[in-house]
Amino acid sequence: MSQPPVSITCTGLTIRFPVYGVDAKSLKKSLARVAVGGKLGRHFGSTDVTALQDLNLELKAGDRLGLIGHNGSGKTTLLRALSGAYEPDEGTIDVHGRIAALLDLSLGIDLSATGYDNIRLRGRIAGLSAKEIEARLPEIAEFTGLGPFLAMPVKTYSAGMQARLAFATATAVECDVLLMDEWIAVGDADFQKLAHKRLLGLVERAGILVLATHDVDLLRLYCNKVMRLEGGVASEVTDIRKLDELLAA
Repeated sequence: MSQPPVSITCTGLTIRFPVYGVDAKSLKKSLARVAVGGKLGRHFGSTDVTALQDLNLELKAGDRLGLIGHNGSGKTTLLRALSGAYEPDEGTIDVHGRIAALLDLSLGIDLSATGYDNIRLRGRIAGLSAKEIEARLPEIAEFTGLGPFLAMPVKTYSAGMQARLAFATATAVECDVLLMDEWIAVGDADFQKLAHKRLLGLVERAGILVLATHDVDLLRLYCNKVMRLEGGVASEVTDIRKLDELLAA
């Protein structure tokens, strides 16, 4: 049986986060003083913030969507929802294809385990089988450049060494749908060159890219479509050539 083509479809997507232990009136006044964040409301007797409201989105193979908007506008919430981390409160999400979510490189790192064990753990989180992980382990280990340190607990690593390990494992998967929260740059200058080349290859091989970033040069370089989020409300998806119009709106 053939697999359905790579695609993302969101219909009426709404996601809310409950707010506990805060007076609703005080919170509403605080939110009114800033230009970011979702809408405050009450549902089923409790106070919540609507992070995404009635969002509709359709992407197919070849689409490279850039997400723009202020901090707190809903970009990361959308990426996490597409990755399966958040369930919709209303509406639906339908993603066809293998997903790689480069949202938090530190996710799943066990400081007490060795580098090798963390490669295996992160591989399982990414959906790889034990056989696939063992087949890719030598390449991942070589890319980290950590050598014998991979046999030591990660808690003995410097922050830069941990970043190398996390990046190498996160980018070792092949995917149909690539979700990214900002472009990733880790390590020293030499490692950053290798990391950029590796990440670019992952982007080029992905069927669909969804990239949230404040860097307009990256958007123009890697995206062919753009959508703006403000207060959890999304604009229509438009051609990247209209980016300046969206930024000025």
